Amino acid sequence: MKKRVYIAYTGGTIGMKRVNGRYLPIPGYLQELMAANPAFHHASLPDYTINQYDPLFDSPDMTPSDWSKIARDICDHYHAYDGFIVLHGTDTMAYTASALAFMLKDLAKPVIVTGSQIPLGEIRSDAQDNLVSSLLLASHEFVIPEVGLYFNSRLFRGCRTVKVDADGFDAFASPNYPALAALGTGVEIRERLVRRPSAPSTSDIDLREINVPAVVGAFRLFPGLSPRILENMLQPPLRGLVLETYGSGNGPTGDKEFLRVLREANARGVVIVDCTQCLKGTVDLSKYATGADLAEVGVLSGYDMTPEAALTKLAYLLSISDDVAQIRAWMQEDLRGELSR
Repeated sequence: MKKRVYIAYTGGTIGMKRVNGRYLPIPGYLQELMAANPAFHHASLPDYTINQYDPLFDSPDMTPSDWSKIARDICDHYHAYDGFIVLHGTDTMAYTASALAFMLKDLAKPVIVTGSQIPLGEIRSDAQDNLVSSLLLASHEFVIPEVGLYFNSRLFRGCRTVKVDADGFDAFASPNYPALAALGTGVEIRERLVRRPSAPSTSDIDLREINVPAVVGAFRLFPGLSPRILENMLQPPLRGLVLETYGSGNGPTGDKEFLRVLREANARGVVIVDCTQCLKGTVDLSKYATGADLAEVGVLSGYDMTPEAALTKLAYLLSISDDVAQIRAWMQEDLRGELSR
């Protein structure tokens, strides 16, 4: 019996059509293209159902409520399908993949987020390979029970990904964790890297929705920063901040006003997580005095989390608990494979 895959089509470049010189999401257009393309009817592919969202939208418009909508959609169809694909725009794809990883606790089936840099309807597009390969991986005999992001022949852990190229087909990377699978002339599943499910596939997902819009944020340090700007950012209703620092987690701690702003925000219960601006590497707040100063005023190490993973993890934890001490502890624990320690 063929496996069944559920496709949540949220929008994005993959199904867009050029209208008056610009790409727009057109309802039904992606389905028309797939119906007319023999590749999507190949015997080796699983049976699939496409649920087109109404309205379709591009990913810059994605919000935490949309992350929750996608997660609920997967949960509502969880027992009827063997795997899931989320078609999504590339701009905020890494955020959505990270958010889904945290919300879909006890996941025992593959959820693959994918899209394309060029629409399926164009003559030279990456869309067909990304979608066909995602269908194969979502129905593979070796189940990958994680939220993954597939792009350009590689399947990454979703909460490890960042977008690294606005133009090329190799648009995503996982700087601090190897790809879970690579597709070339064959399909290579790196089984030792895949997290095993904590519950059987017949169990329900423990869904905890993200429902704290506008209470988390991100702030990138830059030379010459006025602490007043950061202080304004840290005012209520903000409850959590990803502080994107230099190198191994360093900041301008020679500026005492900068440290005062962070110390006072920490005392108010704002959870501040230190992630490096570097594409690769980890935060170590014991390495330099400037990092130690940040730890002393209550800033937490984000270790090797991506800023996308740290922000969505903060939003998730603030949605499930009001215990600031517990949230601070959880932020430094590996919940879904998002960090290494």
